[in-house]
Amino acid sequence: MNNYETVFILNPVLSDEQIKETVKKYEDFLISKGAKMIAKENWGLKKLAYPIQHKKSGFYHLFEFQVPGEAIDAYELEFRRDERIMRYLTVRLDKHAIAWAEKRRKRNKEKA
Repeated sequence: MNNYETVFILNPVLSDEQIKETVKKYEDFLISKGAKMIAKENWGLKKLAYPIQHKKSGFYHLFEFQVPGEAIDAYELEFRRDERIMRYLTVRLDKHAIAWAEKRRKRNKEKA
């Protein structure tokens, strides 16, 4: 099982209910593939550096999870098929990135 982190940007015209439904869909998809969710973060509505699909902002979400490597292709295929997703990026975390992610989660917990 490898550690991964995915950041995806949802279309800003979606309602709160549609956003929750989309995030739940991808979380359930990962769990169905045997993933263990480590962290989920909602970064909220952010301005984009450049327009994507004529939109200047988007809802950012981050998933950190462990899953076998062969599940990633199917996961990213679901992103490509979904018109609610404007962009996504999945990266495999090495030991240094895992340590940094733990520090980030701890820092965010202390802020809240």
